[in-house]
Amino acid sequence: MSADLFAAAQAAMKNSHSPYSKFPVGAAIRTGSGTIHAGCNVENASYPEGWCAETSAIAHMIMGGEAEIAEVLVLAEKMDKVSPCGGCRQRISEFAAPDTPIHLCDQKGVVQTLTLAQLLPAGFGLHD
Repeated sequence: MSADLFAAAQAAMKNSHSPYSKFPVGAAIRTGSGTIHAGCNVENASYPEGWCAETSAIAHMIMGGEAEIAEVLVLAEKMDKVSPCGGCRQRISEFAAPDTPIHLCDQKGVVQTLTLAQLLPAGFGLHD
């Protein structure tokens, strides 16, 4: 069950710094050890300099000394079933297996689960 991931992403989303897009996003990652790391999107007046919620969660995971993503959950305040952007899909693939579940949510919980391979069928990786 991903209720704990949902709660972590929801709490992170409340800290979103999104004054420009007004599009708060939260993400949570469960690592191979079972630890949960969450993150929110952080925008910047110089638009390309902001970062996504998934990126924040990955940074927290790395700072926590882990490097294996077992599960990801993404939640947006204003959009049901928000999916990681292309850049975040690639970032997730650096630390996750093709069969890693990615949960897409509405405000009540998970509405769809896809694998990383479904979201990023021809990603660029170490083998490239």
